[in-house]
Amino acid sequence: MVFGTTILGSNPSAPARIMKNFFENLTSKLNKYFFPFYKTKEIKLLFKKLEDGESKNKEVAMFVGGCVRNYLQLKKIGDIDIATIFTPDELKKKLHNSKFKIVDTGIDHGSVTIILENKKFEFTTLRKDIKTDGRHAEIETIDDWKEDSKRRDFTINAIYLNKNGKIFDPQQGVNDLNENVVKFIGDPQTRIEEDFLRIIRFLRFTIQYNSPVELSTIQAIKLKLNGIKNLSKERVLSELIKILHLENFFKIVDNQKLIELFILVFPEFRNIHRLKNFSLIKNYVDNSEILFLSILLIDLKDNHEYFSHKYKVSNKINDNLGLLGNKFKETKTDKEFFKKNLKNNLFEIGIKNMKILYCLFLLEKKKISDKEITSFKSLDKISIPEFPFDGKFLIKRGIQEGKKIGTILSEAKKIWVKNNFYLSSNDLEKIIKKNTISN
Repeated sequence: MVFGTTILGSNPSAPARIMKNFFENLTSKLNKYFFPFYKTKEIKLLFKKLEDGESKNKEVAMFVGGCVRNYLQLKKIGDIDIATIFTPDELKKKLHNSKFKIVDTGIDHGSVTIILENKKFEFTTLRKDIKTDGRHAEIETIDDWKEDSKRRDFTINAIYLNKNGKIFDPQQGVNDLNENVVKFIGDPQTRIEEDFLRIIRFLRFTIQYNSPVELSTIQAIKLKLNGIKNLSKERVLSELIKILHLENFFKIVDNQKLIELFILVFPEFRNIHRLKNFSLIKNYVDNSEILFLSILLIDLKDNHEYFSHKYKVSNKINDNLGLLGNKFKETKTDKEFFKKNLKNNLFEIGIKNMKILYCLFLLEKKKISDKEITSFKSLDKISIPEFPFDGKFLIKRGIQEGKKIGTILSEAKKIWVKNNFYLSSNDLEKIIKKNTISN
């Protein structure tokens, strides 16, 4: 008698992803013209509350940041950031006894989150920086939109959009956005001194928009590079994760100046050269921070362990990198890891981790063959066995003790895997009997 079932891989194919992206882009374009994000009922209600009692000719709040950039470039709108002349306390008074809920998310910086049902809006009071040390800033709230724009980091982040879709662009950010240019507002060195995290944000936006890098900006970053050491590791890691989630992160290898800056900031990423051939396989693996952290970090020197300790990564990331690091070493000693032992390894670590390991295997090669790419594509087609027993099965057999149940399942699974996912009824009974006979 054979115990076992199979579940086929369910990751979408490359053509399916391409079609999905096509329809998402088409939807974004149609929405911009017929259903712009600033015309939703929630936003209309919100602005109505804010404008109550104010002059009709006065802009009390405007959209800014990523939602404006994405709107102008016909991209999907994510987080909605809104700048306002009102302080957090004034916002609370405006929205008192309304459907809106206010959460203090950055009260010291004049920031709150306003929530209506499942919609969130990040509000920040117009301000100018009075004093900064590269990490924290003393601010003064103002009602001058142009003055507020001066303290922002990049020209493309200082484009404002009012509730009617009218643009206010005091730093000529629209032109830079159209040209895919990431440029500091004013003097780069001054902007960086205000917050050293802007160095990493510059890397993120430059990669995202495939922007050229000016020599003066490179020099300013190099001069202020040590300031990053004063930032909290949590802030740096958060910004890094955003970089790794960029769709075109792998294209950083096409920009030598950018690579040099990136390595200066993150010297642990000594394996960045592996990204050279990533474009050949990118459609067959899901982008994630674990994927790119593995590509950049995992080697035979346990480089990932130092990185995890330095940046205090989550237990989930740490454990995942640890598993992949150990398995990467196995791929170097087990010639059958991706061949005869593939199915067993696939069952043990799962399809996502197997794809990452196969990425590392391929990206270390100078040249990837068509046959190897075909093998990579075929990973999704391999049937993944599912162990057919669980605790409920053994409880029905009258076994109640949790420790015994765990021992039986563990022993049964080892034999099942070793025998190519086969376990006879006699073998199962022997395992149960051995672990339930009274001492």
